[in-house]
Amino acid sequence: MSGATGSPQRKPLMIGLTGSIGMGKSTVAAMFERAGVPVFDADAEVRAMQGTNGALLPAIEAAFPGSTGPGGVDRDRLGQLVFGDKDALQRLEAIVHPAVAEKRAQFLADNAGARMLVFDIPLLFERGGEAAFDAVVVVSAPAQVQRERVLARAGMTQEKFEHILQLQVPDVEKRARATHVIDTGVSLAETEAQVRLIVDELAQRTA
Repeated sequence: MSGATGSPQRKPLMIGLTGSIGMGKSTVAAMFERAGVPVFDADAEVRAMQGTNGALLPAIEAAFPGSTGPGGVDRDRLGQLVFGDKDALQRLEAIVHPAVAEKRAQFLADNAGARMLVFDIPLLFERGGEAAFDAVVVVSAPAQVQRERVLARAGMTQEKFEHILQLQVPDVEKRARATHVIDTGVSLAETEAQVRLIVDELAQRTA
């Protein structure tokens, strides 16, 4: 019975945003925000919870002694402790993932009236989470562009880059499984135009 309150509120369209390392996903996420779409950035939430006085510091220090300090998690030190060690990585994920899920639930509650929501999830396909979304946007760029971007990062090596690629679903497969693909191997203006076209198209579905 609708009564005076009218029809039930439509749920926001759920958009998963993903892409391999160096593809420009963070840049595209910011473009969605500029287009008026709220974005949940799981990595940003993790960085906050692992930063100075972060909520996860006691649990991480207990599991990985010496990995935290006054400024929060020592990412290089923690990375050394979990790099290539599947058991250690699973212990870290068991600490981080439930906390991120809590933040995500709060984001959903805070933005229940939005037309659509973007969830920035680096390992969306790797975790098998795409079924939870109404649309999946993959950010992609030519392999050479990706390589140049990643190897320009401080502390990145060819070996580390190759290891990361081995852990990720290949870009060609991600593009094949996406509902939308955004090419970041072009100018920022062209990339932003692609984002706005997708927002307009998805808005039609919520009309």
